[in-house]
Amino acid sequence: MVLFVFVVMMLNLGRAEIAQERQWLKPQIWIGPAILSAVLLAVMVYAILGINDQGIDGNAISAKEVGIALFGPYVLAVELASMLLLAGLVVAFHLGREDRAARC
Repeated sequence: MVLFVFVVMMLNLGRAEIAQERQWLKPQIWIGPAILSAVLLAVMVYAILGINDQGIDGNAISAKEVGIALFGPYVLAVELASMLLLAGLVVAFHLGREDRAARC
């Protein structure tokens, strides 16, 4: 989600980009991707139906156990990842903002 927000803020689309995106929405542009999607769907259905699976034997775990696992030995990695995501959000805001003084 944060990556999506970062990309939207970085793009800062103008009129030329909006016209290009409207051109991409024409139906004839989507014939190739539609064919590739149908092929991918057929391969996935074939793979799923061809599985000779006897089931997976596992245990359900609670959210508390996941939290203990993440914030136990991996607390430094979790904190570093959160700081990196926060820094990315701040940089995206700084780079994607418009200069309001230049507008007036």
